[in-house]
Amino acid sequence: MASAEEGVRRGGETPLRRRGPALEQAILQAAAEELRESGYAGMTMDKVARRAATNKNTIYRRWPHRAALGVAAYRHLAEARIAVPDTGTLRGDALALLRQANATWSSPQGAVLRELLAAAGDDPRLLGLLREQAGGSAMDTAWLTLLSRAVARGEAPPEAVHPRVASLPVTLLRGEYTLRGTPSVSDTALTEIVDEVFLPLVRGRAPSPSRRDRTSRW
Repeated sequence: MASAEEGVRRGGETPLRRRGPALEQAILQAAAEELRESGYAGMTMDKVARRAATNKNTIYRRWPHRAALGVAAYRHLAEARIAVPDTGTLRGDALALLRQANATWSSPQGAVLRELLAAAGDDPRLLGLLREQAGGSAMDTAWLTLLSRAVARGEAPPEAVHPRVASLPVTLLRGEYTLRGTPSVSDTALTEIVDEVFLPLVRGRAPSPSRRDRTSRW
């Protein structure tokens, strides 16, 4: 008899022998497809199990509730598409990466994220998971990479390589969508985020008092 870890084909056919990462990827892909087709509100563990040709117990062992699976599925959907630009300048890189993020937010994939954010207002667990994801996402890593390159080129001080600095452009972009309710953000607004907020912040970063040589005060 096949174990629950192996999955079951539709129609009672021979069990799919998948374990570990292969099975997890199949479940995440099935959940991502459900998010695209039905949205978070329509995504159920039963539907995901049928699509992944496995059973609910197998899913629950990895993701204890629907919110956890929904966030994991969105991350699976989103992070595979991030490409870190390398234009040779921090401004060029920042605009290219922010435009990439904007294209995602204005796409059907972005609609999924906007629905997750809306649902989070009534689901504390979902809100907590989304906050955790925002703090360690591949997009934040991409922005930290841009900042590190800028430091190496002499365009920015080392203190600019900071998680809060890295997260600022996408946080402002998210605000355009969630607070203004707009279906897309103009390139003019993206340029303003980079030129009027992000770059001045990066160039103005300096060591905090706790990191300076305190003897310089005396």
